[in-house]
Amino acid sequence: MISIPSAERIGRLKYAIRNIAASAAEIEAQGRKVLRLNIGDPLLYDFQTPPALVEAVVQAMRDGKNWYAPSYGIPVAREAIAASLTAYGAPVAPSSVFVTSGASEAIEAALTAMLEPGDSVLTPTPGYPLYTAILAKLNAEERPYRLDPGAHWQPDLAQIEASIGPRTRAIVVINPNNPTGALWGEETLRGILDLARRRGLVVLADEVYYPLTYGPSAPRMASLVDDVPIIAFDSMSKAYLATGWRVGWMSLHHASLDGVRAAISRILDARLCSPTPPQFAIPVALAGGRAHVDDAMGRLRERRDLLVSRLNAIPGVWCEAPGGAFYIMAKVELPAGRTDEEFVLDLLRTEGVLTVHGSGFGMAPKDGWMRIVYLPPVEVISAACDAIERTVARWSR
Repeated sequence: MISIPSAERIGRLKYAIRNIAASAAEIEAQGRKVLRLNIGDPLLYDFQTPPALVEAVVQAMRDGKNWYAPSYGIPVAREAIAASLTAYGAPVAPSSVFVTSGASEAIEAALTAMLEPGDSVLTPTPGYPLYTAILAKLNAEERPYRLDPGAHWQPDLAQIEASIGPRTRAIVVINPNNPTGALWGEETLRGILDLARRRGLVVLADEVYYPLTYGPSAPRMASLVDDVPIIAFDSMSKAYLATGWRVGWMSLHHASLDGVRAAISRILDARLCSPTPPQFAIPVALAGGRAHVDDAMGRLRERRDLLVSRLNAIPGVWCEAPGGAFYIMAKVELPAGRTDEEFVLDLLRTEGVLTVHGSGFGMAPKDGWMRIVYLPPVEVISAACDAIERTVARWSR
């Protein structure tokens, strides 16, 4: 029999958040319980989609709105998104808004529309591995810029500028950040925008976690300037607790993006549309206020504070309280020659606690970072901290 080769570029495609879950599935197949603190899906825990959004989708299906939607999203959804962004001080026309199958499809469509093989994009490290995967598929170069854990996971603007190459096209900003939970303030965002203006870069503003903060939100990037090309991404998955609906969108800010907008239109035409009924929840969500967000953040604050205090009480472990989202990056002092992935797999196999190794987000394996999701109830977080403490003690002998 002949062997059909796969595309060579796919060998560079990795996605640690999902990949590590395969090891957990093997353990669960043995009948053992796994405490999953690896994936940012609130609906796997004790959070529920707001009833008004569920009703909007159900009503749309009952009313027979189960046809192919327009490729760029139903008009009422695009209009509601444009109105919401304009109210935030980031004005945009509905024609520059595209509804997609989650923010992930929006990010892939935007990068595909912009990049030629060999072009490069600046991405934060640690960073969300979706960008790494998409750039690998496009044969584009990822140029990481470092987030400093000693400076509240903020970027160094001089280091970012030094990372720009002759074919660098864009810079990714994830705020609030996944995987660190860091919140970047207006001064940092303006510094990045100034850099983008001077160096001719597109800003890719990943604002999926925008409402999920423990204090005042940072401004949306497109509200700060009108002379820098910005493509902003958002979603109903996190802030509106509807992960499985796969409803996201992007908005394009600045006339220089007209060619990119036309290319995105062609890409989205070719895939027909994102699912139709969930799009009818978008206007309801954007007009529905913050009651469900405030409830969620109240519960998450308690879980965050418990996790931070418990981890920092373990000798050899350190973390910082994040300003948003529902992730913590924790550092474990590893013995020489050991890696973060070895620690995470040992924690899983011996204690049944699933986290994600920091090297899956671009950190050095020897530095001992891991991302922990604190969406589970406090009793689960407490049990997980007990397990981490036992594992750290065993590794330090």
